[in-house]
Amino acid sequence: MVTTTLDDELIKSGKELLKQLDTANVFVDAALWFYFSDIENWKLILSLPDLIKQGPKVAYKEVQKALIALGENLALSLDDIAISKPDVPLLQLLKVAIRTGPDISHIRLSKNVINGQLIEDAYIYRLT
Repeated sequence: MVTTTLDDELIKSGKELLKQLDTANVFVDAALWFYFSDIENWKLILSLPDLIKQGPKVAYKEVQKALIALGENLALSLDDIAISKPDVPLLQLLKVAIRTGPDISHIRLSKNVINGQLIEDAYIYRLT
C-alpha cells in the first residue's frame, strides 16, 4: 500500500503490532514510522536485533506471525514494514536526539534537523 499520509489507523496498527511482538517476547529495540520522501511512502521500521542475527527471513517470518495473530483488522501488511539492523545510520541518528526506553511512546518529529540531517517526518514508538 502506497501511503503519503500517516493517519490514525496506521499509527494504531503500528502500536498494536508492537504490542503483539512484545507479547510474543520478540525484542524490539526500535519501532517507528518513517517517511521516505524519495519514494513518497511511509514504512514501519522495526529493529529486531536478536532475530536479524539469524537473517532477515527469520525476522520477517516472526513479524508475519504477529500480523496473522492480530487478524485482518490492521491497516498494514508486511509490505509496509522494513526490518532493520540496530546500527543502521538512520536509527543511530535518531537515537542522538531521542531515547524512549522500553515502553511504547508517541513522538512525532516533523521537519526536524539532527546533526545536519533533515528528518522530514517520523512517528516514534520506541528507540532504546
